[in-house]
Amino acid sequence: MSAETISTSASTHPWLAQMARSRAERRAETRRTRGLLLGQSKVARVVAFAILAFLAASWLLPLAWAIDTSLKTENQAQSLPLRWFPEGGFTLENYRVVFERGEVFTWMGNTFLIAAAVTVLTVIICALAGYAFSRTVFAGRRVLFLLTIALIMVPGQILIVPLFKEMDALNLVDTFAGVILPQTIAPMMVYIFKQYFDQVPQEVEDAARVDGAGNWRLFWNVILPISRPIVTAVAIFVFIGAWNNFMWPFIVTNNPDLMTLPVGLSTVKNAYGIIYAQTMASAMIAALPLTLLFMVFQRQIIKAVATTGLGGQ
Repeated sequence: MSAETISTSASTHPWLAQMARSRAERRAETRRTRGLLLGQSKVARVVAFAILAFLAASWLLPLAWAIDTSLKTENQAQSLPLRWFPEGGFTLENYRVVFERGEVFTWMGNTFLIAAAVTVLTVIICALAGYAFSRTVFAGRRVLFLLTIALIMVPGQILIVPLFKEMDALNLVDTFAGVILPQTIAPMMVYIFKQYFDQVPQEVEDAARVDGAGNWRLFWNVILPISRPIVTAVAIFVFIGAWNNFMWPFIVTNNPDLMTLPVGLSTVKNAYGIIYAQTMASAMIAALPLTLLFMVFQRQIIKAVATTGLGGQ
């Protein structure tokens, strides 16, 4: 396609020009970042990429072995010496058995519902709390913020017994509300929102107040829309954490119809003994939704790690 044709198409379809500019900006940003990290030396780049390739292969090796094991029969998975390619070929029998013996689709639906609800409630609650700490003045603000910071250092396992007693007193054991509500309190996310809101220029808030905006309208119509990057980052981390959460749903639910995917798959494994091939198939099923999520939102997740510094979470 000639340059004239591209120019004509861009003028006819403005969104094509916008996409082209976006791609050019991403390529320029990638080159600039690569230059800052690796410098201009070709030798340094080759060595760096070789190290990264080795680390990536080391990280992918256990995952590849898990997928390989899930496609074997139980005898092939436990036979010695271990082989990547079994003599009888691969099979999908383990996946069929897991889907037949466990209510996988019900558990997936429960997990998605719980993770989505936890994400929405956590973002709303923590954003409101962060905005209050950052932009409003009230009695005891400093003490409450210090208590919030202190809660970050409290291990979640310590709160399991008090939370269970509270849910039992409210008759929320074995309910979706009992699984969701205790997961919506996230002091770390309150701190992240507060730090981000501190960086929003005061002039933006002053201009909105001149137009007659109160605190509520200012938060929803001004502060939150311009804070989309941090909202996306927090939502991604909260959703992943809620999806992978095993301990609390395991403790507060006994009804199989309310179980999440990690809890439900653990019951399949326990009910039929230590079955390595089926265990790996179960693990692959549990990891598939988050894998797809990462593939779709890869760029946003990387930006979220860079924005919040939560790469070790």
